[in-house]
Amino acid sequence: MTSTERTLRADARRNREKIFAAARESFARDGENAQIEEIASRAGVGIGTVYRHFPTKQSLLTEMVRTRFSRFAEIAAEAEGIEDPYEAIRHLFVRSGEEVEGDAGFQLAMMSSNQLHWEGIEQEKAAFAAIATRVIDRAVESGAVRSDFDFGDFPMLMCGITSTMYFSPGGAEWRRHLDLILAGLRP
Repeated sequence: MTSTERTLRADARRNREKIFAAARESFARDGENAQIEEIASRAGVGIGTVYRHFPTKQSLLTEMVRTRFSRFAEIAAEAEGIEDPYEAIRHLFVRSGEEVEGDAGFQLAMMSSNQLHWEGIEQEKAAFAAIATRVIDRAVESGAVRSDFDFGDFPMLMCGITSTMYFSPGGAEWRRHLDLILAGLRP
């Protein structure tokens, strides 16, 4: 690999990070009405650069979701290492919420998940689901949470939390929402 190729890859990586940051700002301000042109301008790149990385707004949102699910798998692995089963569940929810608190693009994607095509993130979702399922199953088996709680409930509950974040940005309402969820999970 030549130094030019390394530089281009580094530049491409930096552009991608700038595009993600700009997209988060645009989605936070404009929601579904965020425009690729505005995202390019905020990122300080040409619109062609954005379209080379993300041919559609949906593909940009999909990549943002892929990145988040990779991070969720890391959070789930942290939770799996926590000895107390309830604290592990709490960690899974709290850290997942904190991870997306300021990311209106992801929040929007989760609320619109039935309308968006998520092809290409199956591996990240499966990795997260496998670890989170073990954390949840351990908490159920120990009696730390309700016996009818399972991994299928986790995305639904997190979607509720992210919608609270989206519609009440900058407030602590999502933490209150989460406190009520965690209290409701107790047996």
